[in-house]
Amino acid sequence: MSHVLQGKFDGKGKRFAIVVSRFNEALSQRLLDGAVDALVRHDVRDADITVAWTPGSYEIPLVAKKLAAAKGAKAPHAVICLGVVVRGETPHFDFVAGAASTGIAKAALETGVPILFGIITADTMEQAADRAGGKSGNKGFQSALAALEMANLMAQL
Repeated sequence: MSHVLQGKFDGKGKRFAIVVSRFNEALSQRLLDGAVDALVRHDVRDADITVAWTPGSYEIPLVAKKLAAAKGAKAPHAVICLGVVVRGETPHFDFVAGAASTGIAKAALETGVPILFGIITADTMEQAADRAGGKSGNKGFQSALAALEMANLMAQL
């Protein structure tokens, strides 16, 4: 029989960091609320959640990497990155979304700490609102569940 490794949704004794973009703050706050709700529902103590605000999504990877690289009692078991980038009439969207995505992936690989991409990339504000607690759920809540799962999977590896 094969040996199967998989994470679980148990946050007891785990620490998490959340990096959230202030740009489009009304929606980012909803993502943050969803992420914290998911963590607390799965036995993460409020004192074990660190939240860092950045000006925009472009700045998220640097802060996520710094938090993930922490050692000792402050070291998070996973970092959750949240933000909202909406396509406009210029290529700015592509630069911001691409840099955030690439930077987050690179930070996770370099630190060995799960860093979750919970940044909404949408064509319209309506699409973004739908993913920030509207009819498509809450990407912050979903990202926190993935962080719980990854933190527990990494503990098995």
